[in-house]
Amino acid sequence: MTTDLKSSTERKGKTVTQIVTFIGGTKKTIRGVITNSIEQGQFTKYETQDGRMVLVNDQNVLTVEIFAENE
Repeated sequence: MTTDLKSSTERKGKTVTQIVTFIGGTKKTIRGVITNSIEQGQFTKYETQDGRMVLVNDQNVLTVEIFAENE
């Protein structure tokens, strides 16, 4: 049995936009992140409204900015 770690991102709403800044300064904007699909770990995984599954290697991330989307 696994424990649901409940991402704090869910407080922003059902869907959000994330701007991920990686080591080296590269930024990636990901829109339509479904907050209740976020699974945290060495690779954070989540799904987007358009059906993508995104995996982010947390070891390479400096910051993640979260913006609520209009629902």
